[in-house]
Amino acid sequence: VQLVESGGGLVQPGGSLRLSCAASGFTFSRYGMTWYRQAPGKERELVASISSTGAIINYSDSVKGRFTISRDNTKNTVYLQMNSLKPEDTAVYSCRARVLVTSTLYDYWGQGTQVTVSS
Repeated sequence: VQLVESGGGLVQPGGSLRLSCAASGFTFSRYGMTWYRQAPGKERELVASISSTGAIINYSDSVKGRFTISRDNTKNTVYLQMNSLKPEDTAVYSCRARVLVTSTLYDYWGQGTQVTVSS
C-alpha cells in the first residue's frame, strides 16, 4: 500500500489549495479515506472523511463550510479542496487508508504535505 500526498505549499490567508492523495497497492474503491492534519506541538486532528463511494462525508467543525473532500475512484485519488484558509490551518496534512488484510485492519499513511497559511 502506498499513499502519496501532494499540493501543499505557502498561501496567504483567504487563499485556496487543493491537496491530492494518490493511492496504490489496494482496491481503492472499496475503502473510505480520511484526511488528517497535525500542527507543531498539537495532536493529530481528523479533518475530513469520505466513504468508499463518496456517499458519506464528514468534516471537523473547524473546517466545515471551507473544505471539501472528494474522490475519483477511476484515478485512485482522494482530494481535499481548501478554501478561505486561515493561519490556524497551518499543519502537515496526511491521508489515511484503513485496509482489511487477512481479517485484520491496518492503517496506512502517506508522508504528508505541508500547508502554511501566512501573509
